[in-house]
Amino acid sequence: MSEYVFGYGSLAGEGVAAALPGFRRFWGVAMDNSQTVPGYKNYFLRSDGSRPEVLVAYLDIEEDAESEVNGTLLGVDAEALAVLDRRERNYDRIDVTGHLAGPPGRVWAYRGSSGGRARFAAARAEGRVVVSRDYFDHLCGLGRSIEVGDLPVWDLERVEVPGSE
Repeated sequence: MSEYVFGYGSLAGEGVAAALPGFRRFWGVAMDNSQTVPGYKNYFLRSDGSRPEVLVAYLDIEEDAESEVNGTLLGVDAEALAVLDRRERNYDRIDVTGHLAGPPGRVWAYRGSSGGRARFAAARAEGRVVVSRDYFDHLCGLGRSIEVGDLPVWDLERVEVPGSE
């Protein structure tokens, strides 16, 4: 492979352990759970099966000279990048190759889009942003320690929305 994605949240997994210096990880992106988008996802409360009208938070990265983000390098081809670009619709793909020491090729990371960040900020101000317990537990299992602060962690079930035909 000559191209890679640096996964620091849900994209981290099987791959080569890596660190991205000059960035920090934080809760900064949200998807609107009241909207149904073909080919995306929605969340339902496990307690009663209802779909709460909240925004669900995800991790983001931003430049910070004093920090470093741990993650995984995943080899990708053009088709895999196109799939990831659709999946990561609340993010912009950025080239972080120059931040890594001895990168194996071109390295991309997903940073929160202005829309994803604006949704998060507005929902946080309204007290309508939550973290999915499954996502949080997944991150902790990968060794991604990040405090949720004042964000509530809810027991949500993720359900994929079928794509448009």
